[in-house]
Amino acid sequence: MTTTAWIERPPLTERPDAQTWHRNTGMAIAGLGLVIVAVAVAVNVTTAPAVGGGSDTAGTLAGTFAASTFGLGVTKIGIAIILIGIILSLWRRVTAVGTALQRLAAGREAGSDHPATGEVDTPYGPASATTRPPEPLSIHRMAERMWLPVLAMGAMALTVGLLLGLWTSSLAGGTEAFRVASAWSQGTLFLGEGLLLSGISFLLGTILSSLRRGGGEVQQALGVDVQTLKMPGTAKAFIALMALGMMAAIAQFALYGIAASVAGDPASYAVWVSWLGPFREVALGVLLAGIVLALATIAKALGFQFHRVRQLAA
Repeated sequence: MTTTAWIERPPLTERPDAQTWHRNTGMAIAGLGLVIVAVAVAVNVTTAPAVGGGSDTAGTLAGTFAASTFGLGVTKIGIAIILIGIILSLWRRVTAVGTALQRLAAGREAGSDHPATGEVDTPYGPASATTRPPEPLSIHRMAERMWLPVLAMGAMALTVGLLLGLWTSSLAGGTEAFRVASAWSQGTLFLGEGLLLSGISFLLGTILSSLRRGGGEVQQALGVDVQTLKMPGTAKAFIALMALGMMAAIAQFALYGIAASVAGDPASYAVWVSWLGPFREVALGVLLAGIVLALATIAKALGFQFHRVRQLAA
C-alpha cells in the first residue's frame, strides 16, 4: 500500500523505531550546500579588494553569486530528503500506535460502542466525527503527486542557472552579452529556488495528509468515531501563500527574460534589474511564510491527535 503517489508505505512488520537513510543523507547534502556557499563567500572576500581598482571583477562576482545561490538550493534538497524520512517514520508510528491501542481495548465487549457522527468541539478547534477515515482533500492529492516533479524541476533549473552563471563569469563585464547572460542566470537560479521551496511545501502538505489519514485509520481500527480536525485557518493561508509565491517565482523568471531583451540599452536594463532583485526575494519570502504556517498547522494537528489518543486510552 502506498502512502503517496511516490513514497512507499513501510510494511506492517517494520519496527516503529527503524532508521532510514534519509536523515543522514539529507544532513550530508545540506552540509555540502553550506560548503559551496562558504567557498563562494571566501572567493568574494578575496575579490573584494580589487573591486573598483580597474580590474574586471564582474565576471568573478557573477560566478560566485551563481555558486552561492546553487549552494542554498542544495541545502533545500537536503531538507526535502529529511522530510521524506519523516513521512516514512510517521506511518511506522501510525501502525505502532494502532496496534498498542487495539491491545489496550482488547477487553472491551465487541459491538458495545456505537460511533457517533457530526460536529465535535475540541481544544484544538472544530472537528468532524465520522464512521470511516476521511477521504484525502484535493489539495492533499495534489501535494502527494506534485512534490517530486516540482523538486526535480527545481533541481534542474538550479543546475542550468549555475551553468549560465559560470558562462557569465567568462564574459567581459559591461558588455551586452554579459548583461543578457546575467539576467537569464539570475532568473533561472531563483526559479529553481522557488520550485524547491514549492516542492518542500508540497512535502509538508503530504505530511498533513498522512497525519489526517493515519489518525483516521487508528480510530477506525478501534471501532470508535473517527474525529478529524477541520482545516484550520493557518492551513488555508499556507495554501494561498504557496500558490502566490510559486506564481511570483515563475513571473520573475519571465520578467528577467524581458530584462535580457533590453540588455542592449544599459539604462533600461539597469531599471529592470534594480527592482527585479527585491521582487524575486519577495517571491521566496512568501513561500517561506507559507512554510512557517504549514509547520504551525502540523504542530496543531499533532496536538489534536495526542489529545485524541489520550481520550481513547482513557
